[in-house]
Amino acid sequence: MQKPSLPSGTRDFGPEVYQKRKSIMNVMERVFKLHGFVGIETPALENLTTLQGKYGDEGDQLLFKVLNSGEYLSKVTEQSLQQINYSEITPQIASRGLRYDLTVPLARFVVMNRSNLNFPFKRFQMQPVWRADRPQKGRYREFWQCDVDIVGSKHLLSEAELVEMYAEVFEELGLGVEIKINHRKILDAFLPLSGGEASWNSFMQAIDKFDKIGKDGVAKELEQRQLTHMIEAWNRWCEIADLGNINDVLSGIRSIEEIQNEHLEEGIQSVTRLWDLLEDFPQVKLDLRLARGLSYYTGCVFEVVPNDKRLPKDFKIGSIGGGGRYDNLTGIFGLKDVSGVGVSFGLDRIYDTLEACDDTSNEAVEHGVLICSMLESAEVRAFEIAKFLRKKGIQVEVYPGSVKLKKQLDYANATQKRFALILGESELENGTISIKDLKSGSQQESAQDSLLEVLQNA
Repeated sequence: MQKPSLPSGTRDFGPEVYQKRKSIMNVMERVFKLHGFVGIETPALENLTTLQGKYGDEGDQLLFKVLNSGEYLSKVTEQSLQQINYSEITPQIASRGLRYDLTVPLARFVVMNRSNLNFPFKRFQMQPVWRADRPQKGRYREFWQCDVDIVGSKHLLSEAELVEMYAEVFEELGLGVEIKINHRKILDAFLPLSGGEASWNSFMQAIDKFDKIGKDGVAKELEQRQLTHMIEAWNRWCEIADLGNINDVLSGIRSIEEIQNEHLEEGIQSVTRLWDLLEDFPQVKLDLRLARGLSYYTGCVFEVVPNDKRLPKDFKIGSIGGGGRYDNLTGIFGLKDVSGVGVSFGLDRIYDTLEACDDTSNEAVEHGVLICSMLESAEVRAFEIAKFLRKKGIQVEVYPGSVKLKKQLDYANATQKRFALILGESELENGTISIKDLKSGSQQESAQDSLLEVLQNA
């Protein structure tokens, strides 16, 4: 007999966990809609030509590729098979892949549907994504992203609105966070020092690991990447970043003569203007070491990390949200000069963080009801009462079968019902309903005409 199992990096979600996760998403969706965002969904499968080349070399390696249907090896030469030539074989056996994130599919969606969209197009999307990463705490191969993007606006008000939404969502969830901001054009100023675009990309990938491996870890990473000439600049960069005050930080940047150029000044001006818009949000911090490794970011970048005082000292999970501006993404699909900016909420990590705070709870069911039929002859009446209450917006279940009352009440408590409506022999004779308040333990008898009023006023 085969023992059932799950693929590594994936999980089942039982009713309790599902409801907690759904509660988090409900908070997000409520905030998204208040800001005028509309929802969309895209397929789990995308053409590999859509996905590849958008996430950098490391991202491409993490794409889940799906084998073509039928005889997928029919186009592969025997020589390629013998040489195990991965780069040559893969395009012949797999033309589709699971989406890596929600941003690239959004760009494709915008290009394909641009005649039907109003710009700026403000969309939210909450769906699972897949990455062939090594599973560990807070890092899964299948996980959910909850994205909000504004496509067709270059104004910094868009960035400010997204940061505001971050603040609103985490405030409503009751989770303390720090929202980090930086600008890729500030980091672009390092290009002349790195020795070329390839070296600069490698430098970005290295410093993107700062929150996991720290300052010295990044220095070792740079050495391994044969970027030892960047270590001195990295150490100086960290000294400036740790100054704290934004004016001191920006003055420190301008003091490095080797990186002064138009990219740097443009980035500094953007950060300064954004900072003015966000002065009422104390959780926002400027962090010069924030890189966001995805290669499509071109402007402001964001990252959210939990700093809730209730978290255990040994709790480590990395970022629980991030994003940034991308000016060139739709151009890859033939639609030029359409800028976008977006951020993502990492549902799985947010849930894990709230769990660590011991602060997740089921969304309250205000008037959850279980109808307990003690006689088979009461079942028709129970069914009619359930239909009536559901039309009034009350969650109702009818227990299937006329089993002992204790068993039915045990089920009501296990499923967190507020009331049990009991229909026995005397209730049928008198045309009444016994209402047991499972919260207080009290019980009363009510006429059916008064049932709704009793439940709503409890």
